[in-house]
Amino acid sequence: MSWPSTLVSYKRTDTFTEDTVPSGLKNTHTTKGGVWALIRILEGELQFQVEGAAPEILSRSNPGLVEPEVPHHIETLGPVKFYIEFFRDASSTEFEE
Repeated sequence: MSWPSTLVSYKRTDTFTEDTVPSGLKNTHTTKGGVWALIRILEGELQFQVEGAAPEILSRSNPGLVEPEVPHHIETLGPVKFYIEFFRDASSTEFEE
């Protein structure tokens, strides 16, 4: 899957570790309609699971692309540091900061 060329970053999370990752990210969840996300790994690895697909190992060189409204979750695989960056269409006014 490739990014639509009109996406712009509008928010990012704090940096999480294996000890501080919110439990909600470990449970199946989705982004809102129109919201894309990129799981950026700073150190270590995460397992990224999209419902109905094979799990993917995320690393610094392999970030995780989250499509709008697609059920997914993550699992830590040991020491890790990561954050999540959220994107929306540049023309959208729905996500005012």
